Amino acid sequence: MESRSHQALHSSNREDISEYVAHLQLHMSLQARNLVPPLTQVTDSREQLLQQTQAHFEKLISRQIH
Repeated sequence: MESRSHQALHSSNREDISEYVAHLQLHMSLQARNLVPPLTQVTDSREQLLQQTQAHFEKLISRQIH
């Protein structure tokens, strides 16, 4: 049986890892955004799809961070 302090430490480590992963996901999405050229004027349906997908992905990632 685990002691109460051991359980608290284990829970704290899980929260630390979860927070680290959330920060890493945000960093990765921002880096990915820098790899995609800015889409100022959407003239092509492929560019429009890329812009919508990128915005959707960034929205999902931002909602995962608490």
